Amino acid sequence: MAHSASASRQWVSEELAQSAELVAERGRAEGQAWLTGLWRRTAGVVWALVVLLLLGQALTAVGAGWTSARTAGLAAALVVAGALTAASWFHRAKGGALAPVIGEDNRLSTSRTVAAAWVLFVAYSVLVLAGRLAAASRHRERDALISGLELARGAGVVTVLAVVCGIAVLVRRVVGLRVLGQRLQKVRADRPRAADLLTDDAGRGTFADIQYVVISGVALVFAAVRLARRPDQLPDLPWGLAVVVLVSAATYLAGKYAEGGRPVILSVVRAREAGDLDAPIRTGDDIEIRGAGFVPPGAQAADRLARMVVRVGAVHVHVPLVPVPGGFRNPTDTLLTVPVPADVEPGRVEVQVVTAAGVETNRYVVDVTE
Repeated sequence: MAHSASASRQWVSEELAQSAELVAERGRAEGQAWLTGLWRRTAGVVWALVVLLLLGQALTAVGAGWTSARTAGLAAALVVAGALTAASWFHRAKGGALAPVIGEDNRLSTSRTVAAAWVLFVAYSVLVLAGRLAAASRHRERDALISGLELARGAGVVTVLAVVCGIAVLVRRVVGLRVLGQRLQKVRADRPRAADLLTDDAGRGTFADIQYVVISGVALVFAAVRLARRPDQLPDLPWGLAVVVLVSAATYLAGKYAEGGRPVILSVVRAREAGDLDAPIRTGDDIEIRGAGFVPPGAQAADRLARMVVRVGAVHVHVPLVPVPGGFRNPTDTLLTVPVPADVEPGRVEVQVVTAAGVETNRYVVDVTE
């Protein structure tokens, strides 16, 4: 029996792909179990924040005394925490209170998380004012609280809220259309992680996401301090800070428009090992497909790479996996090596790559000789 390097490589690749699929199935099951139990942890975090608020109010009340504003703030926190706990229970199979901010790719959405934070803060602010209004006994005090809800007092906060909510809706629409148009490759994650807020699908930190989260977080802290200092009106976010948040949101949206791109084949050549003679492409030869975007972000695992297919004429060739320490030598994001099947008819043949995300590249024509 003669040794065939191509057959040995294919056998190793098949064994590796089958083992990777078993590991991936266990990982997905573990991720689903983790997501199901997440609602208890989110509810625990929410009530821990309420306890911290109570302790903070108790410490700052020493000497100054307990006021109706502190009572209204604590009551508003209890209402918000109760609503979040109820929502966590109803969505306990999908991540609890985090269900609305988990995207279709099973990752935490930066735009939805920022928008949700602003929505919760504004809702808490209004509840604080409502609690103070319910406890107010004098007519002048009630008029002052109602005037605190006027647009002139909270124009900055309202503008930021409208923009971040609009960004969340628009980004979902943009990503969906780009995926359907095969201009963006998306691979589903096993489970959401907190790092998703600051990284791309491949786990690399992205400037657009980081600056959006940081600036929005700073603005929220400032607004919370303003609410604590003046609990009789909506936080009057200065227009300078509001514009900074709007610029940050625009940068994030521009980053979403700019990311991704359709995979493309630039060239196809005959693979040559040391000592081989120069020759045309024949059936049975290995070919190198050079281009960009062959491996989508988040698809570096063996089970995802095993889904890649190369169409050589009418034959579908699965890309063999060639492992190396720390990853794979084949396939890579810019280079694929596959054999030309014996079933391919000689002549001009079209080559096309189908990535793990299901996105097709352009068709590249090569000449196959007998």
